[in-house]
Amino acid sequence: MKLWDKGISIDKKIEKFTVGNDRELDMFLAKYDLLASKAHAKMLGKVGILSAVEVDDMLRELEKLETQLEKGTFVIEEDFEDVHSKIEYELTKALGDTGKKIHTARSRNDQVLVAMQLYFKENLQDIYGKTDTLIDVLLELAGEHREKVLPGYTHLQVAMPSSFGLWFSAYAELLIDDLYLLNAGLQIVDQNPLGSAAGYGSSFPIDREFTTAELGFSTLKYNVVAAQMSRGKCERTVTSNIGSLANTLSRFAMDICLYMSQNFDFISFPDELTTGSSIMPHKKNPDVFELIRGKCNKLQAIANEMVLITNNLPSGYHRDFQLIKENSIYAVENIKEILDIFIHSIKLIEVKEVDLKDEKYKYLFTVDSINDLVMQGSSFREAYKEIGEQVQAGRYEPGTSIEHTHTGSKDNLALEKIREKKDSAGKS
Repeated sequence: MKLWDKGISIDKKIEKFTVGNDRELDMFLAKYDLLASKAHAKMLGKVGILSAVEVDDMLRELEKLETQLEKGTFVIEEDFEDVHSKIEYELTKALGDTGKKIHTARSRNDQVLVAMQLYFKENLQDIYGKTDTLIDVLLELAGEHREKVLPGYTHLQVAMPSSFGLWFSAYAELLIDDLYLLNAGLQIVDQNPLGSAAGYGSSFPIDREFTTAELGFSTLKYNVVAAQMSRGKCERTVTSNIGSLANTLSRFAMDICLYMSQNFDFISFPDELTTGSSIMPHKKNPDVFELIRGKCNKLQAIANEMVLITNNLPSGYHRDFQLIKENSIYAVENIKEILDIFIHSIKLIEVKEVDLKDEKYKYLFTVDSINDLVMQGSSFREAYKEIGEQVQAGRYEPGTSIEHTHTGSKDNLALEKIREKKDSAGKS
């Protein structure tokens, strides 16, 4: 069944090419298309296009389909082009002519739009919650390991003293930036496009404010052309925001892989979180974090794809939009899995004691030594020159590290301030 079927048979090769994998992808959207169909049916009853009996009948059958979906028995067979045609078929089979009325004042265009935006809205909230949880875990780890020194590096060269507390809380605060972006994305998708039909509205006296409230959108996309043009923009926004989050997680995963290596040997994980080698029995590989790194880098490419597919399209609907559905759903589903794995794994991290007497850390405290001389009365330039000469001559002897007291430094992590920032990130 095709919603646009006019009784003309279509070339099977063309049909296969144009339908693509919509049936599989639409299983992610079925829940939301059913919700939108229920709201639409109620609205048609409110404005007098459907009778009260017809609305009740439709709602009863739509709820049956929701139950099938919850039980895992809802299937979009090959006879159907997408979830929208499947739902209309089931309503028509159960209700006859009444079922055929569900498409009144709708187009498949705004059906896809509203289903996608409801999907994005719910899942961005889920991603936000998982990110929030990961931040909490990292802040707990930061507090637990605040006293443990971690060598800081620039250019992959030993630089200055840091701490595990500083490292964990650094990524926690970076993830708050991603919360800001996720919240911005939520505001963009939280606008009801239903009622825009094919992109130019309808001559039916529909009530778009009603469906906006019924579906839990905070507002509607008032201009019907703007509503249609949100297709592509929503996908670009969501995948870009997910890409930013993926960037943070990818960098964190790279740190973990680096710090697990024997050359650094700062951290470890239980054996059950690592893998071995087929020929090297000593190996303890961080495959989980290598895959997180790779998957996150892959996710960062998707936003570019969204831009390239949509950036030169004029207003109105174009079939090109079908191509952005798959990878935007892929991005959402994958980042949720990555966050779950990250949260599960990072809780089990084993922080090691770093032997600062090791020769390679001899110059870790040169900056503190310079600052100590400055505090004793030297100018910075004189102190820098003096310590530099000691280093060159092999006479430098590190002293006790000076406490770093300013906000956000290794000895003053400001964890409560970071928590306050996190808690306020979702407030607009």
